Amino acid sequence: MKFLRIGDVVISHDIVGADSGKPAIAFINSLGTDQRIWSQVVEALSDEFTLLTFDKRGHGLSDLASPPYQIENFADDLIALIEHYGLRNVTLCGLSIGGLIALSTYDKRPDLIRGLFFADTAHKIGTPEFWAARIGAVESGGIGSILEPIMSRWFTGPYRTNGNADYRGYCNMLLRQPVEGYAGACAAIRDADFTDVAKRIAVPAHCVAGAEDGSTPPELVRSLADLIPGCGFEIIEGAAHIPCVETPELFTGILRRFLSAL
Repeated sequence: MKFLRIGDVVISHDIVGADSGKPAIAFINSLGTDQRIWSQVVEALSDEFTLLTFDKRGHGLSDLASPPYQIENFADDLIALIEHYGLRNVTLCGLSIGGLIALSTYDKRPDLIRGLFFADTAHKIGTPEFWAARIGAVESGGIGSILEPIMSRWFTGPYRTNGNADYRGYCNMLLRQPVEGYAGACAAIRDADFTDVAKRIAVPAHCVAGAEDGSTPPELVRSLADLIPGCGFEIIEGAAHIPCVETPELFTGILRRFLSAL
């Protein structure tokens, strides 16, 4: 685990194969999670690629900075990480809010980007009313007050059992995110609309969606794919909002096929 000061913000991150010269992938995690959601995917791809993961500001071990945020704040952090390690021709793999961050990063610095892989995300997610209610809930009752409904969107029923230690671990991950950082990221999603950016994408792109995703259902993810010229779309069976955790082999297989075609 590494730390980089970007302006007045310290960003927690990790990189595998920094000086290997192998093709680079930057993973951008979802709301309420940190970079550890990618651990199984990183392990599977570590011999083939340079792999960058990081905690968004306000999440994990990164600084809180000054919430509420804009998606562009997260994109600027990612661009600084990419440039710090001298990476070029990077494939961005963004999950949920991570997809919005990928869109913003491409909009700002298309020269850095080789491909875009979107998971369980869209060009615009939710309504202002939805996000206002979410922010109000966590600010008044804490993240624990929304744990069960969030988990029912993140994971399928068979995964959400008391006997599944991994499930309990991911519950803890959500519960231990700072309320201010979580609410600040909700505000960023509330204000984001990258419809026009999606229409202008000129690099290969692919979208995947968990079949049982309750946060960004497959039809919403497909609407993003339909905006992007030549974008592929696949549904991952047996997964909900975080397929890189629940079905890592299927997720990694689709990602690897996309990367092989670049």
